[in-house]
Amino acid sequence: MAVAKVTAKGQVTIPGEIRERLGIAEGDAVLFEQVGQTVTMIPIKRRNPLELIGILPATRPYPGTDAIRREVRERLVSATGVEETRNE
Repeated sequence: MAVAKVTAKGQVTIPGEIRERLGIAEGDAVLFEQVGQTVTMIPIKRRNPLELIGILPATRPYPGTDAIRREVRERLVSATGVEETRNE
């Protein structure tokens, strides 16, 4: 068990032994959850975007960049009624 003091600004330093055990590093976020008088701190680790590849199942096959651009353009035109103009 570790004890930390709250500063005048409401800041608390997480003790080093706790940071080590939980793998909390500079820049990581923590989530605070309160149930009654108990507060739980849950570390939220930043992830490398490359780790996220394939994390969600594909709902349809990848149609290719050009097809996606066409679909986005069509949806924007139908939502706004304004067609994109290009200076080429």
